[in-house]
Amino acid sequence: MSSRKQRLLSRRRRQKRLFLLASLVVLAAIGVFVVWWLVPLVLVLGWIAHEAWFADHLFYSPQDDYRHSFPPEAARQSVSLVNGRLQLSAPLVAGETLILELCLRSTVVGRYLDPHVLLGDDRQDFERGVCGRRYLNLSGQADALGKGELWLKGRHCRLPVSGTLYSMHNPDYAERRVMLLAPHADDAELAAFGLYSRARDVVIVTLTQGEIEAGGYQRLGLNAAQAARLKGRLRSWDSLAVPLWGGVSQNRCVQLGYYCLRLTAMLAEPGQSFASRESADADVRSVRRQNPLRLPADADGLPSGRNLLADLVALLEHLRPEVIVTPHPQLDPHADHVATTEALAQALRQSRWQPEIALFYANHLHDNDRWPMGPAGSGIALPPAPAPLQADGLWSPVLSSEVQLDKAMALAMQHDLQGHLPFKKRLRRTIQQVLAGRRWPMTGEDEFFRKAVRRHELFWVRSLHS
Repeated sequence: MSSRKQRLLSRRRRQKRLFLLASLVVLAAIGVFVVWWLVPLVLVLGWIAHEAWFADHLFYSPQDDYRHSFPPEAARQSVSLVNGRLQLSAPLVAGETLILELCLRSTVVGRYLDPHVLLGDDRQDFERGVCGRRYLNLSGQADALGKGELWLKGRHCRLPVSGTLYSMHNPDYAERRVMLLAPHADDAELAAFGLYSRARDVVIVTLTQGEIEAGGYQRLGLNAAQAARLKGRLRSWDSLAVPLWGGVSQNRCVQLGYYCLRLTAMLAEPGQSFASRESADADVRSVRRQNPLRLPADADGLPSGRNLLADLVALLEHLRPEVIVTPHPQLDPHADHVATTEALAQALRQSRWQPEIALFYANHLHDNDRWPMGPAGSGIALPPAPAPLQADGLWSPVLSSEVQLDKAMALAMQHDLQGHLPFKKRLRRTIQQVLAGRRWPMTGEDEFFRKAVRRHELFWVRSLHS
């Protein structure tokens, strides 16, 4: 987690504690001067209300505008909503990625039930109490839109009479040579299963073993270090084996074997070795035996920044990818995700081979832990952007229902996404289902089964030659 998100979480928890303390003082006064049994009743009802409507981690106001911008080559045209249908002001400009900018306003009910927009056969959700500029993803709906037959209807929110449509045209990057960087096993599947499962020439490179937070394996009679070592082996195996479900053979997968939450320190002090924080292992070769090619760190196995950069340079020059897929350097706050893209940037400065295009993805966000909002299978609206982002293009390929199911099964194979929810989270979901109308998929209990298995995948497109 980034230091910024840690600060946001700390501030939110501090505010909750202060509110709770003030509430207890008021309730104590009520108990003394009115009736004592109101105090536990109000506490229980308050806790239920919190779990139903106030438990989301939202670090901005729902009334804030999103501040996305697009490159000059993105076509822009006005649209209007007439009798529930979206009408173009001019013929639709060719482009497979279509983004509709409009202002949404929540109804009173939309403060308690998730506001969403029904568009054709899709649904896209937004924050409770939304009131501001938002961006709907119309990718895959070009035929209906061009014919003036695309229906839009707001549920628990009001739609404006006009908006702005952005059209962006991209080649099919699945037809290019692709190198996909995954900080951990499962990141490739979460962000890009649809892309890599139909790619003509792809290599998936996973940077870490994923060995931390292995307490669940101690139930097998292992101590903390042994549990971390087992989890690292299992997740390393996931990174090599699960892509086969998407048609990517093991000889197209590379596991670098570095340790979780050590990448940032490795890049800061590239000459120093950084052992695992939980298993105490310090030799990355333990999980690299199945790699299809020999890399520089295989010589000494040291988990150092120098070896990481040398590995990435060797992969770039050997594989000669045209397209690099990697975490978004501004949107995704996970420390290992930030460090992965920074390591790539440093390796590119050393490499004799230069890819043409970077496709950025975000599996986590600074400001909203529920994005993409809404149920599994629905579209991906653009994420919150309280601060302006670089004006990158967008590419949002559409996944069929069959590919979505395959993606869900790929996630189900990942050891880190298996297991059952803790009682508190299960109770929270039950409360939200009953009182707030939320639904979760049957494919798995982890939140990523809802967030990642969608109608779209979404990538920010940046030229590396400009």
